[in-house]
Amino acid sequence: MHGTVMECIRLGIIGIGNMGSAHAMQIFQNKIEGMILATVCDTDTERLAWAAQSFGDTVCRYQDYRELLEEKCVDAVLIATPHRLHPQIATEAFEVGLHVLTEKPSGIDVTSVRKMNEAAAKSGRVFGIMFNQRTNPLFQDLRELLLEKRLGEIKRFVWIVNNWYRTQHYYDSGEWRATWNGEGGGVLLNQCPHNLDIWQWMMGMPKRLRAFCRVGQYHDISVEDDVTIYAEYENGANACFITSTGEYPGTNRMEISGTKGKAVLEDGVLKLYLLEKDERDICRMSKEGMPAEHVEKLEIIPERQDTGHLGILQNFANAILYGEALLAPGVEGICELTISNAAYLSDWREDWVEIPFEEEVFLEELSIKQKEECTREGIYTGITPRKDSEASDGTYSERWKVRW
Repeated sequence: MHGTVMECIRLGIIGIGNMGSAHAMQIFQNKIEGMILATVCDTDTERLAWAAQSFGDTVCRYQDYRELLEEKCVDAVLIATPHRLHPQIATEAFEVGLHVLTEKPSGIDVTSVRKMNEAAAKSGRVFGIMFNQRTNPLFQDLRELLLEKRLGEIKRFVWIVNNWYRTQHYYDSGEWRATWNGEGGGVLLNQCPHNLDIWQWMMGMPKRLRAFCRVGQYHDISVEDDVTIYAEYENGANACFITSTGEYPGTNRMEISGTKGKAVLEDGVLKLYLLEKDERDICRMSKEGMPAEHVEKLEIIPERQDTGHLGILQNFANAILYGEALLAPGVEGICELTISNAAYLSDWREDWVEIPFEEEVFLEELSIKQKEECTREGIYTGITPRKDSEASDGTYSERWKVRW
């Protein structure tokens, strides 16, 4: 049901903690054309009191998302709850005919996300995910160059993105943070879904990987805060992804090497080093042992702005109203989650993991982690509503922008 019928989308936001409240305020302030904030929902009465004060009686409030869905007072929902609830709520929303935009990650396990994707396809509704870093013009330009084969056949992808620094106070600010039962993991499930998505958006999915996930390396938490992943591709290319929340100052540097040059993305600048000939031809045909080939050097600093969260929200609205192609289709959320699930499984088993992996084995291993966690005093069990002392006042945090 695209926009020839609907004039304005009535949006309901389920979960108005840190991210949900920021989305709510932007939509309430008419930042998104063709969309109004109709309802909000949260299990936390304090967050509902904030909504009452911020939006008045023009926005309905619910404590149970099922009541919101039953009322049929919205056309679409934005899900900003703890990660593990995303597939369940989205599936129920699809079943009553609503369009869905979910926060990242799409869930905590590939199996539940696969079922959610099936429900989305069956519903025929628009399904998006908040991969707001896909709106970054540098990432867009680099992806376009890769699609055009400007770097030739890709050999290697390296991304060091360890500028996700977090203190112990951050982890202590929410009972659901950094737990297997709440977030479903650590840095890979909270900070890095954007990065893992950009990685696969650029390179496609690897065929296998070996990961090292260090649990509580820098913080008193029961999940990983330092990760190194090595992956291999069908064409012989490889990738190395390094991330952490325990290093300061951090680095955000991506380098992609191909047979016709390399690209380096750092400090908000995309640098290209392009060969006139393909390196494979140079290797086979040159009569010199160490030839000095000409390298064209280019710098790209895009003039267009990174639209971030607002760009994804507007694109989602346009997709519903006018059939605009989604920048971040919800069904693609399974890709980055496949990488993080496989990384966990690789670390737990201390071995390579093929992609696709054995989903039932992952679920068994995750269940063990969750049960072990529940026996520890003071650890969030996933049963009671989450509390988050750092709930947003309705503005977007700078930490979710691409930072160099």
